[in-house]
Amino acid sequence: MFINKTADGRNNLCGTHIAVLRKQLHLSQRMLADRLQLAGLEIEKNAVQRIECGKRFVTDIELKTIAEVLGVPVGELLLP
Repeated sequence: MFINKTADGRNNLCGTHIAVLRKQLHLSQRMLADRLQLAGLEIEKNAVQRIECGKRFVTDIELKTIAEVLGVPVGELLLP
């Protein structure tokens, strides 16, 4: 049976990387959500919070846009 979670129970691999990069850019979760909205991704501050803490799945489209807004390659968000 396929388990759709990480070994520690998170729903995504990228959340912790997103949080680190966001903090390095001195952005709040609200500011990141605003930038993602400007890039065409309909996402609220609460969704950013849920992504970062691993409670929300992230689609490939969202991942691509998040990487673009943070200025990193998509692969960097998926590193262990």
